[in-house]
Amino acid sequence: MNKRQRIAEENVFLLNLWHQSQAGDSLAFCQLADKQYRTLFGYATQFTSDREFIKDSIQELMIHIWEKREGINIQFVTIYFLRALRNQLMQEFRRNNAAHSLLDLNEAGQISDYQNIETEIEHSEAFAENQVKVRSALNELPRRQKEAIFLKYFEGMDNEQIADLMQVNRQSVANLLFKAINSLKSQMLWAAHMLIFIYISF
Repeated sequence: MNKRQRIAEENVFLLNLWHQSQAGDSLAFCQLADKQYRTLFGYATQFTSDREFIKDSIQELMIHIWEKREGINIQFVTIYFLRALRNQLMQEFRRNNAAHSLLDLNEAGQISDYQNIETEIEHSEAFAENQVKVRSALNELPRRQKEAIFLKYFEGMDNEQIADLMQVNRQSVANLLFKAINSLKSQMLWAAHMLIFIYISF
């Protein structure tokens, strides 16, 4: 079974939990929330390092979704939850004037798409390294690049899904990924290589 098939099957399972939740099954929603928590927490760390703030934000999000569940239409569960959390975080940052926590919306410059980012990475030699080291290297990237890398290589989303979630076009996603990989390669080649290992092992 390839990666796309696994993601599709996981979404079918999550959708089943969601439909049970919509019908009022609180246990199904707890199971759904539990399965989404790690992904949501990891995604939120691309925006802020305040772990308590992240925990509170996820809890508030789950309460909001549970209360509004009957009117919510979901096709891809993980993407919906990530988008909802992203919107909530951005609203909270703006409300508190936390300019330092906001993403630089103009960061994605126009880079000629002369080289497909997947091809650029896949031509490197993959080898296993400690994932903690990779995350440490990724933390040195600008936040918008980190976000794109996280969604692409840790959550397995395609560029179109990432563009939809980040509210940019596909070219901007390709630009962000291209910049991020080049930055990692210029600093430490093993980090770029490790992304392949994570991606193909998902």
